[in-house]
Formats: sequence, C-alpha cells, structure tokens
Amino acid sequence: MIETLTNIENPILKVRNLSIAYETDRSAVKDINIDIESKAITAIMGPSGCGKSTLLRAFNRLHELYPYIKTTGKIYLNEREIHEMSTVELRRKIGMVFQRPNPFPTMSIYDNVIAGYKLNGIKLVRSEYDSIVENALINVTLWDEVKDSLFKKGTFLSGGQQQRLCIARTIAFNPEVLLLDEPTSALDPVATASIEDLLVSLKKDYTILLVTHNMAQAARISDNSIFMFMGELVEYGKTETMFTNPKDPRTEGYLTGKFG
Repeated sequence: MIETLTNIENPILKVRNLSIAYETDRSAVKDINIDIESKAITAIMGPSGCGKSTLLRAFNRLHELYPYIKTTGKIYLNEREIHEMSTVELRRKIGMVFQRPNPFPTMSIYDNVIAGYKLNGIKLVRSEYDSIVENALINVTLWDEVKDSLFKKGTFLSGGQQQRLCIARTIAFNPEVLLLDEPTSALDPVATASIEDLLVSLKKDYTILLVTHNMAQAARISDNSIFMFMGELVEYGKTETMFTNPKDPRTEGYLTGKFG
C-alpha cells in the first residue's frame, strides 16, 4: 500500500491522481496523491529516473512547454486547481530554481532580481524597484556582498552567489511556493551549506519543495520527505521518521545505499 499522506491540516498544495507520460505507453509519474505542508521544506528523493523532477515541474506546469508530454489528474494551490489559472499567475505564485545557477548573462545583478517584473511588463517607479532588489538580496543573505556591485553582470559572482541571486530573482515576485531542482548539485560544500542555511531561513515565509539526490541534505534540512521509485510514490512522511523507521523495504534499501 503506497502511503499518500493526504491528512495534513490546511495543506497549501494537494495532488490528486497525478500521472505524467512522455510516451503513450510509459508513465514517468504514476497516480500520485499527496498533500504538501505549508511553510515547510519537503524533500523529493529517489534514484535517477524515478520521476522526481517530473513531479516537481508539474507544480508550475512546465511540462506544457513540451506538447508530447501528457498530464492527467489535478493539483490544487490553496484549493484552486492550477490548470484553471493562467501560467503567468501560476508562475508568480509558484517559482522555480534550477539545478545550475542561471542568472541572465547580459543583465546586471540589479536587473536579474527584477527581471520577472520587466519580462511581464510590470512597470514600477525606480524607488520601488530599489526596494524590491534590496529586500530580495537581504532575504538571500547576498546584499552585503553585492550592494556595491549591483550593476556588474550576475555572472561576475561565484557559483554559490549566482544560485542565491537566482533564488532572489524568484522570491522578488513574492511567490507562495519555491520549487528547487537539485539546487546545490553544481556547488562546492561551502556554497552548499550556505544554500541549505538559506532554505531553512526562508521556510518561515515560503513553502519549499526540494528535489535532491543527496540523502544527507534531505536529513539535514527537510521537514517531510517523499521517496519515489520507478514513477511511483512509495513513501511520504516526516523526514526523521522515514530515515529512522522506513515503512517500505524499497525506502530502506535506498536510504541504506543498497541501490540508487
């Protein structure tokens, strides 16, 4: 029996009967039912090719960029089905940070932070932009490091700083949910620790969904964990419980390094 954990009180996200197929006869994600706790970090774990990133990208409908991908089932954000929203509205509410830092290379640090406003045609006065930039960079603990270099290119920064800039760019739009797809896999241990500390501090204001191949990372910073295997949700629960007393032998096998 797959554990679905659909009893979280006042979940911010609900997933019901979600399946995603890249080919007609092969589902990458199979009949997922979960509730996501608000203002918490939920880690999505599993071996390569198990559907982790496919599930994550469903939350802000990135699969719609590829017409051959078929998605069935429903996802609710605060009781609103996400397919009933425009993608612009949805992606303002559910932001995405990718595996490799990707600041816009032709833009300054300042313009990277407010890129979402400019790209969506949202015009503000300069003082409002200034406030957004400063607050976003303060929130990712980058302000003191870059406040004298705001008009240098974002690519001038180190890898860890670039990833914090990408997170600042995402939270500048005041989303409710942050999706992060292995955000530290390209970073060194010092930069990884900085991002982990940042995510823990951000969960007071944001719901965070984190795909990670790093079990130690999930154990360190997540409140809840999802274990997936071959497109199926195998187990979902409190991280501490899953790591100390997994209910499914496949979960135990993965956590003890028998496969993955």
